Amino acid sequence: MEKVKEIKEREKLVLGAIRATIIDIINKANSGHPGMALDAAPIMLALYRDHLKADPSDPNWVNRDRLVYSSGHASALLYTYLHFAGYDVSLDDLKQFRQLHSRTPGHPEIGVTAGVDASGGPLGQGIAQAVGVAMAERSVAANYIDGDKLIDHYTYCLCGDGCLEEGISQEAISLAGHHRLNKLILFYDENQSTLDGPTSDSLSENVKLRFLASEWNVLEVEDGENVEAISQAIASAKESKVYPTCIIVHTKIGKGSKNEGLSKTHGAPLGEEDGAYAKASYGYAYPPFEIPQEAYDYFKEKFASRGKKAHEEYERVVEAYKKEHKEEYKRFLDAFSRNVGPYMPSLPEYPSDYAKASRVTSGEMLKLLVPAIPFMMGGSADVAGSTNTNVPGITAFSKENPSGRDIRFGIREFAMACVVNGMLLHGGVLPYCACFFVFADYMKPAIRMAALEELPAIYLFTHDSLAVGEDGPTHQPIEQLAMLRATPNVNVCRPADANEVKAAYRIALSSKKTPTAIVLSRQGLPLLESSSEDLALKGAYKVYGEDDADYELFASGSEVKLAIDAAKLLSEKGISIKVISMLSFEVFERQEESYKESVLSCKHCHCISLECGSTFGWGRYARKNIGVDTFGASGKAKEVLADYGFTPEKVAREIEEYVFKK
Repeated sequence: MEKVKEIKEREKLVLGAIRATIIDIINKANSGHPGMALDAAPIMLALYRDHLKADPSDPNWVNRDRLVYSSGHASALLYTYLHFAGYDVSLDDLKQFRQLHSRTPGHPEIGVTAGVDASGGPLGQGIAQAVGVAMAERSVAANYIDGDKLIDHYTYCLCGDGCLEEGISQEAISLAGHHRLNKLILFYDENQSTLDGPTSDSLSENVKLRFLASEWNVLEVEDGENVEAISQAIASAKESKVYPTCIIVHTKIGKGSKNEGLSKTHGAPLGEEDGAYAKASYGYAYPPFEIPQEAYDYFKEKFASRGKKAHEEYERVVEAYKKEHKEEYKRFLDAFSRNVGPYMPSLPEYPSDYAKASRVTSGEMLKLLVPAIPFMMGGSADVAGSTNTNVPGITAFSKENPSGRDIRFGIREFAMACVVNGMLLHGGVLPYCACFFVFADYMKPAIRMAALEELPAIYLFTHDSLAVGEDGPTHQPIEQLAMLRATPNVNVCRPADANEVKAAYRIALSSKKTPTAIVLSRQGLPLLESSSEDLALKGAYKVYGEDDADYELFASGSEVKLAIDAAKLLSEKGISIKVISMLSFEVFERQEESYKESVLSCKHCHCISLECGSTFGWGRYARKNIGVDTFGASGKAKEVLADYGFTPEKVAREIEEYVFKK
């Protein structure tokens, strides 16, 4: 009995130290979100104490359990646990919480803080990223002989009420249940509070029934302070052989505060007076930032030693695996380093009369690449037939066939992109995803997170312009190219022909830290006489005309051939124009100045752009911009294009008018 009492007192001290430190760092920053960070502390204590398999001395150990904070605003909780658990997060780092250039930013950011497995980003995306992590774990384990010796871990995710109100959460929850991702465990911190007030103001659904309807296992812990009950729930979740598990933990936001249970504690520091009040309620009497050694020793004993032992055992198993399965292990290392070189097939040379849609050429690329690169996998948001992402001989990833590499994402564009992010965060797979270009709008928040997290996702966007035709303005992309080009750290490639499609794929496959959007046509694109895969790899290059031409005409995609045809008409009138194919702004801007100057040889006022979309952004290269700054129209593709001025004659006439007005 005395022993039990001693253990409880010790854990009371540790939990008090955690919560007090959270209060201290938020108070010092005078900024942060104490509410959830305080009430979810026992959830994390149960996880770190008994279950989480990780090694603080090697935060990137490949077989560690992954922990995703979907509620990234509770970052003070994560940083405090990382500090106590022995990661390279010092007390000084905690004191710099939310300060400029600190290692403890306002929301968790991968690559900034040791032990952070994902950038939480806007609410809900963490859940979807965790689904992607769990899918990658299952896929990697299934695609190697004795693969569970290489990868065998759980994926944990912490979310709150706000995450579950975001629509992305249901897309991801549905997909996880469908695929029976039983090693995914989601903690739902059910504190009945949002920033503006109680959840009852905006939420009345039965969350438990929602998860059950989505084919999840659901467990509940009524007392969020009961560490033992939470630990037992985690243990039960780990026993699930079929379903992912949601553990609903009923908590009180801002635990210990005078305003406990009220939304006031959500996003504002407690302050010195209320902070002292809360610490007293925990029975914690130490001054600010003074942490007893006993708290650190507790984590060494309960967490770090267990992780180190698991890591050492893993290394022994891997050493034996390397000897028995040498080629398999080499492939495993290549997959995690994104080393596609040894697997790259020969890409085709195209005949001069080749004139297929770039989406078709992309499909031909996938038919070569996916069978050859054994860790490449992906699919579409229910439009595989239109995006040409069906690859013969590649089976579907499913609960019955986890080694399949064709992912049927369903009509879930946002979740699709978030899941790809999670797969890349996990590593060991090279994912791609596809849909119509107009639905990039649905994916934008996840594309932004991929760019921010430096994840080399591959997006295949088809049906790229007014040439979508009869489907009309709702499905004709106008502003999407400008939107993606405006996003930092995204390669946007719009190939003009088959040679440029090959270049776009090489850019995407060689990228290590930048996502790539390959924007593809629905209509046929002839092979351009002067197109070059090698020069396209530089982002932009001359495809027609003389170097000393009086004017330069920039174009991308299907408009490059149109630009050439217009330039030929203008040459008959004595106007000399050099046509430049602009595959990618971003790739071009990374070239040496000497190359860029050789391409951009005219004065800005003699430069013209031509693209079947918004002219926004072209001003950096051209004074005169020919494009579409309204929405499209429904009709036959050729008629719509002609109506909007995209014929050689109309383009030539507009350029001629511009030249003679100057």
